Amino acid sequence: MYLDQQWYDLAWQPAADADPISQLDVTGLQDRLLAPLLGIDDPRTSKRIDFIGGIRGTDELVKLVDSGKAAVAFSMYPTTVEQLMAIADANQIMPPKSTWFEPKLRSGLFIHTF
Repeated sequence: MYLDQQWYDLAWQPAADADPISQLDVTGLQDRLLAPLLGIDDPRTSKRIDFIGGIRGTDELVKLVDSGKAAVAFSMYPTTVEQLMAIADANQIMPPKSTWFEPKLRSGLFIHTF
């Protein structure tokens, strides 16, 4: 978390249940901080939150907070392939902004004949 020109390390124990979505860092942030403390119940629709792509790095987060365009910024560890597969195996849907991957794959399907 970046606040008042300083980085802070936030940590909590993952939820005890076996639900793979509850094990994600983004779920912990939403359930423990964004909703109860900042009143951001739905990150998809809230005007109080914005997302910065991982490729822009933490320097962009610092710039936004230091300029006053944002009050606080959070940098998250990426979702692991194992976490992604566990959620897919459980037929669940990833939470908002937990599927940011770089580099982006090209859209479309190509078929080459030989």
